[in-house]
Amino acid sequence: MHPIIVAVDFSNTAIHAVEYAISMANKMKSDIHLIWVDKLNPQESVYPDTSNENRNEAKKRFEELLNTYSKKLARGITMDFKLKKGRIYREVDNMAKLVEAELIVTGAHGISGYEEFWIGSNAYKIVSCATNPVITVRHDYPIRENIERILVPMDGSLETLQKIPFVVKLATLFNSEVHLVTTHNSHLKSIQRITEKITQMARGYLQDQKVTVIEDILVANDLTKAVLAYAGKVDADLIAIMTEQETPVNILLGAQAQQLINQSPIPVLSIHPQEKFNLI
Repeated sequence: MHPIIVAVDFSNTAIHAVEYAISMANKMKSDIHLIWVDKLNPQESVYPDTSNENRNEAKKRFEELLNTYSKKLARGITMDFKLKKGRIYREVDNMAKLVEAELIVTGAHGISGYEEFWIGSNAYKIVSCATNPVITVRHDYPIRENIERILVPMDGSLETLQKIPFVVKLATLFNSEVHLVTTHNSHLKSIQRITEKITQMARGYLQDQKVTVIEDILVANDLTKAVLAYAGKVDADLIAIMTEQETPVNILLGAQAQQLINQSPIPVLSIHPQEKFNLI
């Protein structure tokens, strides 16, 4: 399998993301590349240039991380680190493209988190910039050995179908059941039928891939709140969403996606829409 990228700033949030990535990598048989990015530009700062000192400290911390966590990797799985300079979200995306990563994992500080946690406060920028699937995970999420239930909210856009193939890949690997939930924030039947047709297409693909599907419908003005409540009710291990708003009916994209990432107590898998896509 292709490697997993983990953005690291050595906060508790980022270290927890490393632990989560290890659990994923062991199942996916993927190597892990940790990346730290020096964001300081001396020309834009009133403080002395401490770039070399920062990099030396980061290297030392990475060596400690590898010494602690390498023993938790399954046989044949490796973990290394890279030191970069620039904007975290761009460097993470560049590295993911360079190594043809399967997945990016990053910590999320949550709605009540601390902005000084650099990775946490940049989580949505990483999600928005990355062309690879991204999983954001909170520092207080109890890591589980398996992904048993994946919640997949569906809206009325064709773009929402683009998350289905990667969901199938994870569901097949982890033997997960997929909760395919049709979401409506309109009571107009004509609009609801559009979303139901999109869900029907997703269901057909999932069933063709021999994935266990459980269907439901959510009708709510605040879909973020409704989706999170549903995730809690079914004890979901992962929520799969899209991350870019293209049309007015994409009710779980754009700002809604950011709210869900910030508020979700469980990991969120975010998929960025591609211009060329065909589910069939």
